[in-house]
Amino acid sequence: MALLALAACATPQERPQPSKPPELSRTGEAPAQPPAAIARPVPLPADLEATPAALEAFRRACPRLLKRVDQSGLTTPDDWKAACADTQSDPATFFARHFAAVRLGDGEGLATGYFEPEIAGLARPAPGAAPVLARPPELVDIDLTQFGSSYTGTIRGLVKDGRVVRAPDRAAIEAGAFSGRNLELGWAADPVDLFFLQIQGSGRLRMPDGGSLRIGYAGQNGHAYVAIGKLLRDRGVLEKAGMAEIKTWLRANPAQGAALMRENPSYIFFRRLPETIDGPIGALGVPLLAEANAAADPATLPLGTPVWIETTVEGAPFRRLLIAADTGGAIRGANRFDIFFGPGDEAGRKAGALAAPLGATLLLPKHAVARLPR
Repeated sequence: MALLALAACATPQERPQPSKPPELSRTGEAPAQPPAAIARPVPLPADLEATPAALEAFRRACPRLLKRVDQSGLTTPDDWKAACADTQSDPATFFARHFAAVRLGDGEGLATGYFEPEIAGLARPAPGAAPVLARPPELVDIDLTQFGSSYTGTIRGLVKDGRVVRAPDRAAIEAGAFSGRNLELGWAADPVDLFFLQIQGSGRLRMPDGGSLRIGYAGQNGHAYVAIGKLLRDRGVLEKAGMAEIKTWLRANPAQGAALMRENPSYIFFRRLPETIDGPIGALGVPLLAEANAAADPATLPLGTPVWIETTVEGAPFRRLLIAADTGGAIRGANRFDIFFGPGDEAGRKAGALAAPLGATLLLPKHAVARLPR
């Protein structure tokens, strides 16, 4: 699963779509023109380096690249065949052999981050705890492009009496819209932690017996994501609204905090994930690798694309080749990337504070780049 969004702590809301932000992190505008119209070939960055983790992340994406319809229109499945068949083990040689560099517009955009949190969980309901819900079986995702070229995007709703109707929003779900359905995978001891885990799109419930339950994105209720960090800044409540500051305010003001969280009508449903995988599942359906994957907008580039990112993380330069294998509800537009930092507190610190300008260079298959307008 996936997407952004708070203020800089991102997450794939809708990621895989899951897979799913600091508030600031999941905003962006769709490009005014199709990606192919604003894509321009450029030289490979002189300092471009590729890690074994980036190569592994790309190879995990390959089976989907060879079958997936590219919403951006930049590539076809055939474009990826040569790279996906190559068993070269040296990352630098591999990427130089198969890819050419492209920028979308000026290549400048916004970097945020997300991570895999672990929160206190419960096996049974308790006062103050919040249920972690599985996807309702009647929830459907409708790809509008199947109905003609004049339609774009995906809508989500519930099948009811032979029709698709709007799903309940967060407030209605928290009030019990799906209660009595046995959809509870477990309970989060702290509703604030669950809210942020939904923003991240995946994570673990740490159970009282010492065990854990790994959960990942299974669906979203179709309501637009609203960044509560931006609301707090716009209302003059907080000047700095990163993940840590927002959590502190929500817990210090429980009644107001609960009402504020309900102003984000988007709601994420989860599924159990195997404990044996080495990362959360992203939008391509494969596990994500720390600092080797990122979430992006699939309308602007094909998921699975290698992207050379230049930004700053905790005040230090961050230059990394990442594979865009995930999405996020607020990750929209060209050159908008949400970096996956992995599990744990350190990853959470990096992700929660990140909202920085970036430069992005896409690496597309050479055949695809040769077709671009000159």
